[in-house]
Amino acid sequence: MKRNLGMTDKIIRGTIAAIIALLYLTNIISGTVAIIFGGIAVILFITSLISFCPMYSIFSHSSSRDNKSKT
Repeated sequence: MKRNLGMTDKIIRGTIAAIIALLYLTNIISGTVAIIFGGIAVILFITSLISFCPMYSIFSHSSSRDNKSKT
């Protein structure tokens, strides 16, 4: 599993996940919307932690500086 997320991409994903968590904790979102957004937030958070996005690999994309010269 090669890293395909750059630092900027990781920060954006982590920020979006944190915003969704904050919206849930302040009861701005609830019900089905909260479940869907919660799932998205978990995926974004995990991919930012492991620096790998399966969708990027399917489309041969990389925002990582290490892999830029190879694509």
